[in-house]
Amino acid sequence: MKRDTKYEMQNTKLDTIRKSLSSPQLRKFERFGGKVNKFGVNFAVCNADGELVLLCEGGKFKSSRKQLIKASRRALSKEGEENCVGTETQVCRLGETNPVLAAVLKRGSEAVGAALIELSTECSMADTGCSNQESIFTEMLGLLAENFQAETEAEEQIEMVGTELAQTYEELVLLHKLSTNMKVTEPDANFLQMACDSLTDIVSVEGIAVVLEKTIEDEKQLVVTAGSGLIDIDERMAAILHSRVVEEINSGKEALLDSEVDSPFKYDWSDNIKNIIAVPLFGKERVESHFAERTQNGSCVTGLMVAINRIDKQDFDSTDVKLFNSVANGCAVFVENGRLFKDLEELFIGSLKALTSSIDAKDPYTRGHSERVAFISRWLAEKLAEEELLEEDQIHKIYLAGLLHDIGKIGIDEVVLCKQGKLTEQELSRVRKHPSIGAGILREIKQMRDIVPGVLCHHEQVDGKGYPNGLVGEQIPLTGKIVGLADSFDAMTSKRTYRGALTVEQAMAEIEKGLGTQFDEKVGRVFINSDVYQLWDIMRDSFGEIYGRSRSVEYGTAAVGTLIR
Repeated sequence: MKRDTKYEMQNTKLDTIRKSLSSPQLRKFERFGGKVNKFGVNFAVCNADGELVLLCEGGKFKSSRKQLIKASRRALSKEGEENCVGTETQVCRLGETNPVLAAVLKRGSEAVGAALIELSTECSMADTGCSNQESIFTEMLGLLAENFQAETEAEEQIEMVGTELAQTYEELVLLHKLSTNMKVTEPDANFLQMACDSLTDIVSVEGIAVVLEKTIEDEKQLVVTAGSGLIDIDERMAAILHSRVVEEINSGKEALLDSEVDSPFKYDWSDNIKNIIAVPLFGKERVESHFAERTQNGSCVTGLMVAINRIDKQDFDSTDVKLFNSVANGCAVFVENGRLFKDLEELFIGSLKALTSSIDAKDPYTRGHSERVAFISRWLAEKLAEEELLEEDQIHKIYLAGLLHDIGKIGIDEVVLCKQGKLTEQELSRVRKHPSIGAGILREIKQMRDIVPGVLCHHEQVDGKGYPNGLVGEQIPLTGKIVGLADSFDAMTSKRTYRGALTVEQAMAEIEKGLGTQFDEKVGRVFINSDVYQLWDIMRDSFGEIYGRSRSVEYGTAAVGTLIR
């Protein structure tokens, strides 16, 4: 008899299950159900409300949906705890004539459903064979629940990293946007308004304003030059804010922060202010200025950026201080018409390298690996450009793909990454997921999508024996071929937990041996024919005298800039 597999979902249940169990998770449960069906038992999954969402019947007997729903609700309640048997993950045995094994599915500490195995009515505890079979099903169900919880925790961690990376990227885009819009012919008000609007796209506040010194009727005044939302700053309030910001800076603070969250207000504010942040705009001191007061460290406060009442948090925090100070510094540079935005550009590559360093730090034997792979990838791309047309932007993106190629290792346990000796098949399977995990993280950021092919395909082989998709020959994008070779060369010439480093000669011989199988013939030949020893000298010298560390940073900054255009 053909196995009957059904999803029991009605319209009223659809929204509930989408919030608790995803379609991929249900498909995994369906595959599990198909396996246990072969042993003459039925398998079902209910959501957190005890509603049946998946039923896999083996064909030996029909299940009572009401009984399964009742069993799931008992398992999800405290009553189920009294019937727990075996395994670290509690599995409940419910009923005697129609026994049902049930395990609660958890996301963290929250129950999101229950998995159930309904045993044959012919099977009783008195039957030794059935008793042994029931023990096996109990263990299987417990392992299923444990694996579900572990996977959901890993997914949440990856999602959190992706969210944080996207947030950081948006902040970097804002800073780059400010720098690229610094046109001398642009009025102050237009640029500063753009800065305020862009900042409020990231940080939700009730009101924001930029206060600068302006000449009104031949008199110098601090006035609101740009802003949005509900914020009221008159001349008197502007002067008070200016004085208090200077006071905070002189006391060693980076900004004025005040609220009633942890203690009473430090200063007196109007009743509509619940929390406030004010950061200085530093500039050159002007003799005719009435307000460009010099601080104790010699800086001159020529204006302020002020925001009140954080909407989605209780108060402004240190992260906000850094972001507001960065934007205020950009505004000050524009207003002064004299400063360049080099430091802001370097923030891009510094953040990316900090991210990749955090990945490399998970395994001390691969520290610096990402930066070296980026450098080798760039080297190889430049050599290829001498023979075929490669745009400068493409070379930049190949460099960044090399820098971010292992970002997916964020989702791999250090125990597996740092294991000494041969990996098990299960451990190897986990490691082989890192290209897909990395591509998934970067794919969520629109500006990073051109980097994704290199990250996803750097372990593909031209003979189709690579992973994650087993691509063959020209199916593998050029970026993937380049980064893959660069990754292999650095891996071979680096000391690992399970072997020593190969010499350059040995590594070159391995690449030669792998042409046409692991490596693309043309890409590999260009690398072999290049001055690899010069490349090795640069890497051995930590990119020092030959290229210069500053040149490496400048190149990274220019490369990131291609993503923002």
